[in-house]
Amino acid sequence: MADMKDLADAIIKGDMKTAVEVTKKALDEGVEPQKVLNDGLVAGMGVIGKRFKANEVYIPEVLIAARAMKSAMEVLEPKLTEAGVEPVGKALIGTVQGDLHDIGKNLVIMMLKGNGFEVVDAGVDVSPDAFVEKARSSGAKLIGLSALLTTTMPAMEKTIQALRNAGVEAKIMIGGAPITQAYSDKIQADGYAPDAASAVDLAMDLVVA
Repeated sequence: MADMKDLADAIIKGDMKTAVEVTKKALDEGVEPQKVLNDGLVAGMGVIGKRFKANEVYIPEVLIAARAMKSAMEVLEPKLTEAGVEPVGKALIGTVQGDLHDIGKNLVIMMLKGNGFEVVDAGVDVSPDAFVEKARSSGAKLIGLSALLTTTMPAMEKTIQALRNAGVEAKIMIGGAPITQAYSDKIQADGYAPDAASAVDLAMDLVVA
């Protein structure tokens, strides 16, 4: 019998092969997809998120865990859809114009997917107009803007202004190494997250609560 603790442990260890095997086994045995998601994948990434916040693990370990989770999610997602499991919300995430960094963005995407969000990846170097277009076409209720360079921080403000001017009503959260709560307040974002784990908590507060 597939054990969800074994699945969570595989995610924590970044053991992609075991994560996929246990996910397949659980589904073959008739375990509900939602249970596999919550008790296995989300539980495992939740531990990683807490350890990351506490500086007990670092980005390489988080990336390895996220890779294992991504592989398991590829097996699980069709079953979630078949079971009619509704996403908790839809998010649009991208790195702002002039910035090509995607590690932080990708981590946030994986963490959000693992917590039940449907996520549209806007990519990197996304212009304000492109964010507006993608926000409209996706119908996302949450928009995440990422930047790693201080030189690209102004693009966040321009993007927020463009989204507001276009009448996009989605909540907007921002993050990245140089970003602070003070800057978030200054450019009137709806929230700021210092790391991927915190981004999930913030997303839940902004969209689900």
